[in-house]
Amino acid sequence: MRIRRILAAVFATAALAGLGLTGAATATAAAGSVAPASVTPGECTDNGGKIDRSTPMLPTCRGGMYDGQSVD
Repeated sequence: MRIRRILAAVFATAALAGLGLTGAATATAAAGSVAPASVTPGECTDNGGKIDRSTPMLPTCRGGMYDGQSVD
Protein backbone atom coordinates (compact mmCIF):
# COMPACT_ATOMS: atom_id res chain seq x y z
CA MET A 1 0.00 0.00 0.00
CA ARG A 2 2.78 2.40 0.91
CA ILE A 3 4.59 1.61 -2.33
CA ARG A 4 1.49 2.53 -4.37
CA ARG A 5 1.29 5.93 -2.68
CA ILE A 6 4.98 6.57 -3.27
CA LEU A 7 4.72 5.57 -6.92
CA ALA A 8 1.62 7.73 -7.39
CA ALA A 9 3.45 10.69 -5.86
CA VAL A 10 6.48 10.11 -8.09
CA PHE A 11 4.33 9.91 -11.25
CA ALA A 12 2.31 12.98 -10.28
CA THR A 13 5.48 14.97 -9.62
CA ALA A 14 6.99 13.88 -12.94
CA ALA A 15 3.81 14.80 -14.82
CA LEU A 16 3.61 18.24 -13.23
CA ALA A 17 7.31 18.86 -13.84
CA GLY A 18 6.87 17.93 -17.50
CA LEU A 19 4.00 20.37 -17.86
CA GLY A 20 6.06 23.08 -16.21
CA LEU A 21 8.97 22.58 -18.59
CA THR A 22 6.69 22.60 -21.61
CA GLY A 23 5.01 25.81 -20.47
CA ALA A 24 8.36 27.47 -19.79
CA ALA A 25 9.68 26.55 -23.23
CA THR A 26 6.55 27.89 -24.90
CA ALA A 27 6.71 31.13 -22.93
CA THR A 28 10.38 31.59 -23.79
CA ALA A 29 9.77 31.01 -27.49
CA ALA A 30 6.84 33.42 -27.56
CA ALA A 31 8.68 36.14 -25.62
CA GLY A 32 11.54 36.73 -28.06
CA SER A 33 11.05 37.90 -31.60
CA VAL A 34 12.65 35.39 -33.92
CA ALA A 35 13.71 36.40 -37.43
CA PRO A 36 12.27 34.16 -40.14
CA ALA A 37 14.58 31.75 -41.96
CA SER A 38 13.64 33.33 -45.28
CA VAL A 39 11.63 36.32 -46.39
CA THR A 40 9.63 37.17 -49.49
CA PRO A 41 10.97 39.69 -52.00
CA GLY A 42 8.24 42.13 -50.95
CA GLU A 43 9.16 41.88 -47.26
CA CYS A 44 12.79 42.56 -48.10
CA THR A 45 12.15 45.65 -50.21
CA ASP A 46 9.32 47.01 -48.04
CA ASN A 47 11.63 47.02 -45.02
CA GLY A 48 14.47 48.91 -46.67
CA GLY A 49 16.47 46.08 -48.22
CA LYS A 50 17.59 45.16 -51.71
CA ILE A 51 17.67 41.66 -53.19
CA ASP A 52 21.20 40.42 -53.90
CA ARG A 53 20.99 37.71 -56.56
CA SER A 54 24.77 37.17 -56.78
CA THR A 55 24.82 34.73 -53.84
CA PRO A 56 25.45 31.10 -54.82
CA MET A 57 22.47 29.27 -53.25
CA LEU A 58 19.51 31.60 -52.80
CA PRO A 59 19.13 35.34 -53.26
CA THR A 60 19.86 37.28 -50.08
CA CYS A 61 18.28 40.41 -48.67
CA ARG A 62 20.93 43.12 -48.18
CA GLY A 63 20.25 46.03 -45.87
CA GLY A 64 17.10 46.95 -44.02
CA MET A 65 15.34 44.93 -41.36
CA TYR A 66 16.04 41.51 -42.89
CA ASP A 67 19.72 42.00 -43.73
CA GLY A 68 21.38 38.65 -44.45
CA GLN A 69 18.18 36.62 -44.66
CA SER A 70 17.61 34.41 -47.69
CA VAL A 71 14.86 35.46 -50.07
CA ASP A 72 12.33 32.81 -51.01
